[in-house]
Amino acid sequence: MKKIILVCMMMSAGVNTMAQQVKNIPLWPGNAPGETVKAPMKTSPDNKGNVLRIAEVTDPFISVYPAPAGSTQDAAVIVCPGGGYNILALDLEGTEIAKWFNSLGYTAFVLHYRVPQKQAGALQDIQRAIRLVRSKAADYHINPEKVGVLGFSAGGSLSARASTLYDEQQYTPVDAADQQSAKPAFALLIYPAYLDKGPDRKLTPELKVTAATPPMFLFATADDPYGNSALVMAGALRDAKVPVELHFYNKGGHGYGLRKGNPAAEAWPALAQAWLKQFDKR
Repeated sequence: MKKIILVCMMMSAGVNTMAQQVKNIPLWPGNAPGETVKAPMKTSPDNKGNVLRIAEVTDPFISVYPAPAGSTQDAAVIVCPGGGYNILALDLEGTEIAKWFNSLGYTAFVLHYRVPQKQAGALQDIQRAIRLVRSKAADYHINPEKVGVLGFSAGGSLSARASTLYDEQQYTPVDAADQQSAKPAFALLIYPAYLDKGPDRKLTPELKVTAATPPMFLFATADDPYGNSALVMAGALRDAKVPVELHFYNKGGHGYGLRKGNPAAEAWPALAQAWLKQFDKR
């Protein structure tokens, strides 16, 4: 009996240690641009599909998931959950993804951007997050030139916007961190949405793809109602001669994260991991 109790205590201590490692960093020293209050985020009562949904964010922040001790990876990823710009699917497309990156040796940051329906604010938040992470690169033993983004669904839209609008100042600089570049080093778009709002379902006009756009990894499926977004983005990147890797599977639908039981969810992580090797420490 004593042995069993000891093991349980050790496991509990390990969990607590992991929880203590996660740190929340506010994006803005005062109110976020255009916001008049700094209120705690609100959770939605809807937990369908065993998904934690955040219904309102007015005080955006990043949650830091440091790489495990001894990791040699110096790239980092800012993870953008989806949710139609209405909510954030926080665990399915945020915290679970950050822990997966940790398992690969990467430092990850989960972006709690403003919702609901604050697309302009969300773009300000991701620009600020990229700059803030770069300014703190030494603290997390990462290369400031290897800070990328990964987004799901609306988070994929946000990541695409960050990757194509990085040279458009979205807010008045607030401190020294804003001297950093807002351009992601790379982007991974997993079942992205809203990228085909142009005429005849072509690329959304807001997205300015040029030869300077960062390299991208895209994954979607044919039975995803938003699947065309990945196709048009891949075509635009190819035309601009930007390095792009597209995987388009037959089945999987939308909104699966990396949870088991969905063929697409079980496929994309290994493909993304292989693609990320080009950013390994040299």
